[in-house]
Amino acid sequence: MTTILSGPDCTTMAEVRAGVDRLDRDLVALLARRFAYMDAAARIKPERGHVRDEARKAQVIDQARAEAVRLGVPEQVVAALWETLVEASIAYELAAFDRR
Repeated sequence: MTTILSGPDCTTMAEVRAGVDRLDRDLVALLARRFAYMDAAARIKPERGHVRDEARKAQVIDQARAEAVRLGVPEQVVAALWETLVEASIAYELAAFDRR
């Protein structure tokens, strides 16, 4: 098993790539957990029109932006990623709602 080093501890590209590959697997697993919540939301919401909630969308993106600032990572990049993530989540939830 390969030891995964933190970014600052990497001294070779092989170490960097191993860390990125591991993190990507972890991120996909976290996304799977997030989409499971979208399945639950589609099951719980009484009407399809309740799927899109612009106030909640803004809140989620603002929270991600604030966390990016706290962690010192590019807030605009995080906000753009979360815009895409939330829109994909809404599309997924709409499809799940339609399947029920």
